[in-house]
Amino acid sequence: MVRVAPIKLQVGPKVLWFDPTDLDIRAGDDVIVNTSRGLEYGIATSDVLEVSDDLVKDLKSPLKEVVRLATPEDMDKVRELEEKSAQALGAFKEIALESNKDMHPVLVEYLFEGDKAVFYFEAEERIDFRELVRDLAGVFRARIELRQIGVRDEAKMLGGLGICGRPFCCAQFLDDFVPVSIKMAKTQNLSLNPTKISGACGRLMCCLLYTS
Repeated sequence: MVRVAPIKLQVGPKVLWFDPTDLDIRAGDDVIVNTSRGLEYGIATSDVLEVSDDLVKDLKSPLKEVVRLATPEDMDKVRELEEKSAQALGAFKEIALESNKDMHPVLVEYLFEGDKAVFYFEAEERIDFRELVRDLAGVFRARIELRQIGVRDEAKMLGGLGICGRPFCCAQFLDDFVPVSIKMAKTQNLSLNPTKISGACGRLMCCLLYTS
């Protein structure tokens, strides 16, 4: 058996497993973890678990470590970066409007170490944003990564409430998107009115999968 700490990072709903080392991690604890992008802040979604060796071997990459329980100084930095990200999003929207009106800025994420920012945007068609990266780097004086996402990814990232009154499935528990077809609605004798079977993203609701 292997001890793992389930941690939810700042962006996205996915919960990832980390090596807790010798730390006593409890549900709700703020932690600093090591990832492929460097240090990141996250929240433990449960106490440390014991899982089988086979499950850990099946992971796409080896377990990264929880570096430490977040200190008050760490949490001050997290709040500072959140404010910085919100301000950057406003500027990103203005710059993107001048650069490409088909680009819809969604979120800016400053990584914990503060020297890199990821700018997420939604667009229907593939966009060449190399010049925009240079413009953003000149404004924000940081390493810039632009990441194009789809409308379903945007809903998953930002969250919200569906027409059922519950949080979006994609933001709550869906790790990956599965194709949804109008045939699924027909099979369930549901209304084929697009406004009744489409989610906030404008695509067919993911929950059509559940009883098809």
